Amino acid sequence: MLDEQKPCNIAVVGVSALFPGSTDLGGFWKDILAGTDLIQEVPPTHWLVEDYYDPDPSAIDKTYSKRGAFLGNVDFDTLEYALPPLNLPATDPSQLLALIVANQVLHDAAHGQFQQMDRERISVILGTWTASLLSDMASRLQRPIWAKALRESGLPESEIDAICERILANYVPWQESTFPGLLGNVVAGRIANRLNLGGTNCVVDAACASSLSALSMSIMELATGKSDMVITGGVDTMNNIFAYMCFSKTPALSPTGDCRPFSDAADGTILGEGVGMVALKRLADAERDGDKIYAVIKGVGTSSDGNAKSIYAPAAEGQAKALRRAYEEAGYSPQTVELIEAHGTGTKAGDVSEFEGLKLAFMQQEAVSAPWCALGSVKSQIGHTKAAAGAAGLIKAVMALHHKVLPPTIKVERPNPKLEIETSPFYLNTTARPWIRDGLHPRRASVSSFGFGGTNFHVALEEYSGPGQKAEKLRSFSTELFLFSAEHLEELKSECRKAAELSPSGKTWVAAARQSQKNFDPAKQLRLAVISTGGSDLSTKLHKAVTLTDRNSSFSIEGVHFVTGAPSYGRIAFLFPGQGSQYVNMGADLAMGFDQARLVWDRSANISFSGTDTKLHQVVYPNPKFTDEERKAQSNVLLQTEWAQPALGTASLAALGVLQAIGLKADAVGGHSFGELTALCAAGVIDETALIEIARTRGELMAKAATIPGAMSAVFGDKAFVAELIRINHLNVVIANHNSPEQFVVSGRTDEVERLELCLAEKNIQYRRLNVATAFHSSVVESSFAPFLESLRRYPFKKNVTKVYSNMTGEPFSSDSEAIRETIARQIAKPVLFEQQLQSMYEDGVRTFIEVGPGGVLTGLVEQTFKDRQITAVCMDRKSQNGVTMLWNALGKLAAAGLTLDYDALWEEAVPEETELEMKKKPRMAVKINGAGCKKPYPSLGGTTSVTKA
Repeated sequence: MLDEQKPCNIAVVGVSALFPGSTDLGGFWKDILAGTDLIQEVPPTHWLVEDYYDPDPSAIDKTYSKRGAFLGNVDFDTLEYALPPLNLPATDPSQLLALIVANQVLHDAAHGQFQQMDRERISVILGTWTASLLSDMASRLQRPIWAKALRESGLPESEIDAICERILANYVPWQESTFPGLLGNVVAGRIANRLNLGGTNCVVDAACASSLSALSMSIMELATGKSDMVITGGVDTMNNIFAYMCFSKTPALSPTGDCRPFSDAADGTILGEGVGMVALKRLADAERDGDKIYAVIKGVGTSSDGNAKSIYAPAAEGQAKALRRAYEEAGYSPQTVELIEAHGTGTKAGDVSEFEGLKLAFMQQEAVSAPWCALGSVKSQIGHTKAAAGAAGLIKAVMALHHKVLPPTIKVERPNPKLEIETSPFYLNTTARPWIRDGLHPRRASVSSFGFGGTNFHVALEEYSGPGQKAEKLRSFSTELFLFSAEHLEELKSECRKAAELSPSGKTWVAAARQSQKNFDPAKQLRLAVISTGGSDLSTKLHKAVTLTDRNSSFSIEGVHFVTGAPSYGRIAFLFPGQGSQYVNMGADLAMGFDQARLVWDRSANISFSGTDTKLHQVVYPNPKFTDEERKAQSNVLLQTEWAQPALGTASLAALGVLQAIGLKADAVGGHSFGELTALCAAGVIDETALIEIARTRGELMAKAATIPGAMSAVFGDKAFVAELIRINHLNVVIANHNSPEQFVVSGRTDEVERLELCLAEKNIQYRRLNVATAFHSSVVESSFAPFLESLRRYPFKKNVTKVYSNMTGEPFSSDSEAIRETIARQIAKPVLFEQQLQSMYEDGVRTFIEVGPGGVLTGLVEQTFKDRQITAVCMDRKSQNGVTMLWNALGKLAAAGLTLDYDALWEEAVPEETELEMKKKPRMAVKINGAGCKKPYPSLGGTTSVTKA
């Protein structure tokens, strides 16, 4: 039946968002990825807590909630939108903010050519709720009631009139523009009017499902050919006391003041406000017109609960009906959907009912072997934005598909046990993770939105993988790399002071980073790199750098690297780490930030291993767990050699992909133990698939060898002295890893290693037992040699394009394919001569050593080996630090050393510079507005501090 359906195939060609915590789409997406909690106490711009708050839910005309999520101030250009400033207080903020967002989404969809666009068949259909201005204006009309109460209290008419006038002064007065300013339909009408759109304009109210209801109508508009583009989404700035009272008396709000969807601590929702819009076109038209495409809507399912138990109580079967209809229209099974952005309000009944509906639609048997679909709700971050809730969820899902990232949902320490989630297809995704996908089908996500009255909507979406133009990705890194260069110190200091004074923020900070990289000249005598977390941090670091340059010709402190003199980086070597450097979620930040890294993992997902259905990325990037025991179990799986080694190889190749993209080439490559297989791949001897399969075989053989009790211990001391200690005590152990002059590893049967450790303790020599399965690089694992060599002969070995150094000899490999196979097979049971390998590289002119892959162990060994010599050693990763920041740190050191790199490759999918500059333009006549509007008489500016009480 699924194959007989026709998907709707609607392209999302523009996106714009205004939600708490940010003023644009980029900020919203960055907040989502960072898991930023944007729920706060009600600000006095909206209503005063002391006026209406009472923790008792039964208190008359009081709300038991004083927290929510609120929009910050934005600039409204009265000249651009032809609205006189005097009319703004009489215009609901939903109309004003919707104008800004609609303008942004149309400019996004028009690729900067909005003025030349044919707007005759562009429609705008939006979901809205009641205008907050409506309740304010209705309140003004209560004067007869006030007068009656005052009269009954015995006040004279003169005082009654005066008191009523004072009360009226706390409301916006009626004027000619008030009537259209409070009408919901004018939200869409004003957009069509000011932006000169000739298609349909209307709004729809389906309560909290309004956004997706508008989306459903918009798709019909496109399907029938009445419109060629539709602007749709949701608008809700109704966070006044009226909204709080409605939700308090239901009651639906959290008494503890937080929104925790699907958590065992969930006890209600929290109100939010916002505006979110997308521009839609028929997919074929978007491809024909060269539009940039974010994602594709494949189906929309709608339903009603029918004769349910209550007009506002959720019904699982009714919701499941909408889900089934969406997938029928989409033409695929829900078993191929890997992300659900749920309605997820955080109410106990609502979450359980929604989860039951999801299971009804997704499960074809009573239990599943393993969950496959991430579940979350953006309401955990921005609260329930009511009429805009579906738009917020839709934009989150579109961005997830577009960036190939599984976004987090926050505030879940333990799932609600009533969900019985462990036997379902779903898991709660509590951290941002790379969305790795094999080639069987595109990434797929879905969004749910349900409203009072039993109205249900579910949207099925798919990543765009067609021949058309894809939209640019959004820059969402927490840090940026700034580069400065000059011939003379005063010139450099002047540039630094100038950048520090600007103290850019937001998009201008990002644009400044890009410009600094474009201006950077590695051939100049003075080179400075700064890794910045924002404008103020940049200023602080630049001022510090200016001071330090007076006293130091070169220095490297946290986030700041400076080198003086002509570039002298010598030859470049890539070093690839071995087993022990792996950890759960290694390389995740690079895979989320750069396609070059993620594509390596995607390709690995097409490789299956015998005896298991588990894919490599599922071990490295496992579903989030909620107990230390569960997380420890995940780490233990990655410790197993059959998983650790292919995972290490893939993570290192992912990092290598980023370096290759910026034009960084090695003159030599090498690795530590397993890492030399990755080095052979980097040198073109074996291909990517061969590396992963060989690594799996090597790991399996070493796992079999681990049945023999063996151990390894790292020793920090004089190698010759310890070797003599081994000899005179007749210990059957070997020095397995000659790592550096200060550190080496001994290996042997467990009882023999324990005897050595006792001897070391007696001599006060430091050692550390390694967490390994057996005594690798010793005779204990000699049995692995023959079968590993035989397995290597199944793969072609090509001539290397880069010099590769061997662990076993410390010298470059032979060019003979069979000799290479035998060397790497024998290496399993032979000592690793890593220090000798480094010395050979140095003798061949290598002065720059770059560790490519997880961890920084090899970088430390390089620094120990050459501590008295002039070299540059950098690593790209540290377990406890952000992966992109570590990349910037590595590139900053290399830039300061004078390497020439193609920094443009780091920006290929970021917002184009001209768009950045356009977005920086200041409005000609700006008025600050927020979700409460502007120039409200009460609460007055300053809130409680400006209200006098007796």
